[in-house]
Amino acid sequence: MNAPCPSLPATPRLLLAPMEGLLDPRMRAALTGLATYDWCVTEFVRVSQEVLPQRAFLRLAPELRNGSRTAAGVPLRVQLLGSDPGRMAANATQLLKLAPAGIDLNFGCPAPQVNRHRGGAVLLDEPDLLYAITHAVGTAIGGRTPYSAKMRLGVQDKSRAVEAAQALEAGGAELIVVHARTRDERYLPPAHWEWVGRIAEAVKIPVVANGEIWTVEDYLRCRAISGRADAMLGRGAVADPLLVDRIRARLAGLPEETCAEAWPRLVPVLMTYWQQLRAELDARHTPGRLKQWLNLLRRHYPDAERLFMIVRELRDAASIDACLTQFVATSLPQARSGATSAAG
Repeated sequence: MNAPCPSLPATPRLLLAPMEGLLDPRMRAALTGLATYDWCVTEFVRVSQEVLPQRAFLRLAPELRNGSRTAAGVPLRVQLLGSDPGRMAANATQLLKLAPAGIDLNFGCPAPQVNRHRGGAVLLDEPDLLYAITHAVGTAIGGRTPYSAKMRLGVQDKSRAVEAAQALEAGGAELIVVHARTRDERYLPPAHWEWVGRIAEAVKIPVVANGEIWTVEDYLRCRAISGRADAMLGRGAVADPLLVDRIRARLAGLPEETCAEAWPRLVPVLMTYWQQLRAELDARHTPGRLKQWLNLLRRHYPDAERLFMIVRELRDAASIDACLTQFVATSLPQARSGATSAAG
């Protein structure tokens, strides 16, 4: 294992990533309640033709009603996605009325349907447009809230990665998160952490590393290769909700909680998440969301693997209710009271 660079800070910024279709308000509440993040970012708000009403921002970021913080007190930045500088600026002005803890711009989404409509990572081939968008939004913000952007290394190749980052900096972004893959590489390993370091050397603003950080050892390798202590955690944080605290413990030389030790603490949160899905979504959509989380959790938690194998064939929410109640009662008696009530 590569040792972290001794010149880097022992208390880095560790951020929770925006992940479309996964990290919604319910998941943000669960993860920020379990571990200590410096801030988190919403799924993207799509800016197209008009200035969005405030309810559009509140739908994706209900935390705006709570001082733009999760229930655990973690600040929430709202992410905007679009390609028209004027419309992006107008929507940033509208968003400011809700006092977000920060505004972030999305230049990293690889989804084909988003890219076809000139949003996300496809814009990385147009540094002049990146500058125009970032400058327009930055002017609208006028320093009234923290301002960041998230990018990938390019569309098909990395030849314009540094130029793209410099355009974001020149436009006024105060911090850049770099997902260390191109658009076409999507989420396939490896992440090219060395490119995060190259970008950091080419700009004067803070650069945060993102991509393929699943374990403490991954973080330490990323830190050593990129030269960046700050990191944004995505799927790795969903797969192990205690990962950010394990990283902080390792850097501080403190004991790290094992997955076996953490599981009894995780179960009530998992069940509360299920209860919220049941209360807020159409019943036909809830099983898929739960299975999505369990499928990631089973990378680290054997009990999550067992539970996933039980529920994966279930199609209706009522059957999953019964399954969860029985699972908790038989496999984790110490969590039974909280988890059973949540599942009901």
